[in-house]
Amino acid sequence: MILGRSFGTQTTKPRFFPAINRRAEFRGKIAKTRFERDCLNEYAEVFKTVSVDAAYYVFPKKENLQRLAGQTPDDFKFGFKVTDAITVKRFPNLPRFAARAGQLNSDFLNADLFAAAFLAPCEAIRSKVGVVMFEFSRFWPSDYEHGRDFIADLDAFFGKLPKGWPYAVETRNQKWLHQEYFSCLARHGVAHVFNSWQAMPSVKEQMAMPDSRTSPELLAARFLLAPGRKYNEAVEAFQPYERTHEINEEARRAAADLIIEGLHLLYEPRTKTYIYINNRLEGNALLTLQAILAVVGTGLGR
Repeated sequence: MILGRSFGTQTTKPRFFPAINRRAEFRGKIAKTRFERDCLNEYAEVFKTVSVDAAYYVFPKKENLQRLAGQTPDDFKFGFKVTDAITVKRFPNLPRFAARAGQLNSDFLNADLFAAAFLAPCEAIRSKVGVVMFEFSRFWPSDYEHGRDFIADLDAFFGKLPKGWPYAVETRNQKWLHQEYFSCLARHGVAHVFNSWQAMPSVKEQMAMPDSRTSPELLAARFLLAPGRKYNEAVEAFQPYERTHEINEEARRAAADLIIEGLHLLYEPRTKTYIYINNRLEGNALLTLQAILAVVGTGLGR
């Protein structure tokens, strides 16, 4: 798990306290092994959810999931990114894909593989699975000539999946955010992940789209990058992520509005809201969360 890459807060307990991993110190320095062993335990004392990005790179193993779950209280929830073996249509030209780089993925949207290699291990900690996110990188015309073709494949895929899991979709083709896409997700009770990313409309704009709330049980958002900013640019500008470099008022307000909306929906006992913030949004995810919750407090006080 890449802890700290995406931090989260769940609307059932909208609060924030700064946490420093003192337990990892040894003779005045941070002990890497101790940090990796204990950091989730301390993180879970403050937050109620975390995005597990590591699941995107390799299918999860039951024993690893149980180890993670064992470090958290009973009401803690994990957000899992589905492994790219399911969500990538053509493998990118990256070293980690070796001979597969540039090749079509024969397991793209393979429902049987997803159920066996992803859901089956998660079954061991099912009570702590808050959201299962299918992150689809931007598709190009060589992948899909028309957005409707992707939606047709997505419709068939979700029609084959086991029911009862908190599925959500994050897409990065802004022109595909239209009625047909939202209707497909709603048909299967799958949430649209409101996402702040370089080539997407802002979360505020996505929230304003008709029928963008596609699940009666789940709201989810990931604030990764400011629209228009490339990943490498954010890394160069913000690392080592120790302070806020740039205030994104629109993103903060959108996140706060989703949290407030989720709190109002808590009258429906099955509805939960998950907000994940990346360091590369403003420079420090913890400080961004603190600012968002201050906006929430102001909004609730009106």
